[in-house]
Amino acid sequence: MSSTTNTPTHHTSTIGSIGAPSRRNTELALLVFAVVIPVFAYANVGLALNEQVPSGLLSYGLGLGLLAGVAHLVVRKFAPYADPLLLPLATLLNGLGLVAIWRLDQSKLLQRIHQAGTAAPRQLLYTALGIALFIVVLIFLKDHRVLQRYTYISMVGALFLLLLPLVPGLGQNIYGAKIWISVAGFSIQPGEFAKIVLAIFFAGYLMVKRDALALASRRVLGVYLPRGRDLGPIIVVWAISILILVFETDLGTSLLFFGMFVIMLYVATERTSWIFFGLLMSSVGAVGVASIEPHVKMRVQAWLDPMHEYALSQQGVPGHSEQAMQALWAFGSGGTLGTGWGQGHSELIKFAANSDFILATFGEELGLAGLMALLLIYGLIAERGVRTALAARDPFGKLLAIGLSGAFALQVFVVAGGVMGLIPLTGMTMPFLAYGGSSVIANWALIGILLRISDTARRPAPAPATNPDAEMTQVVRPS
Repeated sequence: MSSTTNTPTHHTSTIGSIGAPSRRNTELALLVFAVVIPVFAYANVGLALNEQVPSGLLSYGLGLGLLAGVAHLVVRKFAPYADPLLLPLATLLNGLGLVAIWRLDQSKLLQRIHQAGTAAPRQLLYTALGIALFIVVLIFLKDHRVLQRYTYISMVGALFLLLLPLVPGLGQNIYGAKIWISVAGFSIQPGEFAKIVLAIFFAGYLMVKRDALALASRRVLGVYLPRGRDLGPIIVVWAISILILVFETDLGTSLLFFGMFVIMLYVATERTSWIFFGLLMSSVGAVGVASIEPHVKMRVQAWLDPMHEYALSQQGVPGHSEQAMQALWAFGSGGTLGTGWGQGHSELIKFAANSDFILATFGEELGLAGLMALLLIYGLIAERGVRTALAARDPFGKLLAIGLSGAFALQVFVVAGGVMGLIPLTGMTMPFLAYGGSSVIANWALIGILLRISDTARRPAPAPATNPDAEMTQVVRPS
């Protein structure tokens, strides 16, 4: 009997050692477009308003490019496997927001109201502070799971931030809402930072309690009803959101706070009954407060009949606003393709044109097409956040990513819905676009945390140790 000895070929797999590509070069290429597009928009506004290229075009382009470049280098160094789209998308929105704010600064009407057109330089400063906080998050938060240790501290911190505007001498009542505090001459909106801290608390709490909250005692009409004692958390959060709505007359933060909790609760338990109870309780609370609180009632009336509110404001009747109707006229004037940068009249919205109603400027000057493009960018940010949650390897990271993404998407919905007349106005600002330091700084921190979770999720596992000196087995097959 003869035999042959076959020596198998030794294959070395490089998948584990190389892993997924970092995509940092892709991020850099997208960042170039994210800077160039706002620079061209800035030049377009100057040509439309003054028939010449703005004198600050070079400094604006270099400033935005430098901030984006530094952010990219930090991501490349400290989060090399993070999502490649989040930073360019946020940069693009922030850059377009700066252009729109500068365009409104040139309005003589707004200059008379605000005494000077200085909002754009301040917003650029706020952007720099936001990217600085973004960098701090990526450098010092090396593992997002560390945040789980501070679950209940986050709860205390969030409540502290939400209650700050009610402190006498510190809180400010601006246009009927008590959501600001004054520090060293600057107005700060603590609720913007509270949403991030609340997401940390909800993620830590629900990760521990999700099994108990997922239990259902009975099924009624195809809906799983939770046990009575398990309704406690959602009732507490609902009560706190109602108190915020009553004492601070802040419909936006109340909806954001409660909506984010319901989204995270549904993801943690996979029970649709929580969504049912959440919608029911938010509707009951909103209707109840709107019937007794004058400021909220006024916003509901402006939503139901904006033309009537406009007529009363033109007659000089106090307590009525023309802004809702002016915003709808701005959208209608824009049509499909818009009037063009700098050629609209959204400054007629007056004092909130560059903050709460800045979306009306985009709707008028970029039209329906430009507005849909903006909403698509927001949708992509939310989608990348959800993708990060799906890729996360730990339950805390999943819940935190979905909470931050849900909060971001909810804020876009309540602001855009209010300006477009879908829901009552909330007083919140469009992330990255609107004028306001608290909003832009907090949202850059939110993007930083999402990038950290994404980096941890996409980072390849270390390759298994191999012994190159091991003898290869010989396979002997009979002839």
